[in-house]
Amino acid sequence: MEEAFVYSKPVTGRYFIDRRGDCAALANLLVAGEHVAILGAPKTGKMSLLQQVLQEQKLAGKRFLVAEADLLSVRSQRDFLLALGESVLRAFGSTPGEYTRAIRQFLPETHFVFDQRSYADADRVLSLSWDIDGRDVDAVLNLPFNLALDRDTRLYLVFKNFDSIANVADWEPLLHRFEGVLRDAASRLEPSRCTVVFVGGRLNAMRELFVRRRFFHRQAERFTPSPIDEKYIIEYINKNMLARGKVIDKNLLFGVCKLFRCQMWYINHFCAVCDHLSKGYIMEPVMLEGLESLLGIHEPRFEAAMNDLTTFQVSLLRAIMDGHTRFSSAEVIRGYGLNSSANVKRIKDALEKKELVWFDDKDDPHVIDPLFAYWLSSRYFRTSGVYKF
Repeated sequence: MEEAFVYSKPVTGRYFIDRRGDCAALANLLVAGEHVAILGAPKTGKMSLLQQVLQEQKLAGKRFLVAEADLLSVRSQRDFLLALGESVLRAFGSTPGEYTRAIRQFLPETHFVFDQRSYADADRVLSLSWDIDGRDVDAVLNLPFNLALDRDTRLYLVFKNFDSIANVADWEPLLHRFEGVLRDAASRLEPSRCTVVFVGGRLNAMRELFVRRRFFHRQAERFTPSPIDEKYIIEYINKNMLARGKVIDKNLLFGVCKLFRCQMWYINHFCAVCDHLSKGYIMEPVMLEGLESLLGIHEPRFEAAMNDLTTFQVSLLRAIMDGHTRFSSAEVIRGYGLNSSANVKRIKDALEKKELVWFDDKDDPHVIDPLFAYWLSSRYFRTSGVYKF
């Protein structure tokens, strides 16, 4: 049976909920050849938005290739170069012969090779025959631009989990080197030949790279997707439930949007659970049971996150959940046992690095994960009761 609520992968088409403004804005940037850094909390539809925009461009008759380099498991410069190079080679080729010719032509006098055994055993199209050196780095960083120019093809180079680059030793010189490659490419290629899109899974890590540290400053436009309008979410849920012979009261759905802050990953997961638990009209008791089931799935990672915190960090998190915003005030420091304003700054930095909260331009705190926020108030700190939809 076809899924009614998809939450296991990025979505496009009928599963993609109306974000016309974001689609138009992102499409305009990409068509103009602007490099883009897409910033946002985890599971807020960043990859879905990008894939929808690219799909709409294909439907409009535009021709291009997409190279998708996932940096999630990257822990060394070697890993990064292999991930980047392999994604680009796969975008332009599909056979051992094509890979071999491309490596010989565009990675000459480097330590990169096409290894038949690695290809047969692990489906690797790019391997190293020796330790990497500066020539290897420059050759791979330039590979997407050189291939796009040679093949007279538009290329979108998409980095998934780009925030993981910070796990690489000497990652800062590597990014500065990449900035130089982008500057050089901009001077010798037409703007739309190769466009780089940076997408990260961690909000604070991406903000650290692109906002605070200002990597790719004036090279990559920062783009933050807007929240999805409640009315489109409610319309989407009702349509899918009706197709399965089920009905949910509209007022209850407003409560769903509020609880999950209109994050479709959670909403789709929640609706899939409620769909499984019901047969006809979905009432609040079924939704509360669905919420308990969802908490049961995610609670182990919430508990692990809290067990990883110091007493000071838990105290500051409690102050945030209690609605405080000025944590260096004598009242908050004394009331929550935070010791000093200098200690408060260290605690805030730690909570940001653990990706539990983020602080906006006014330095107001926000718990990143909406279900984690509910779990904190209802289970951990017990400052609220059972949620009322």
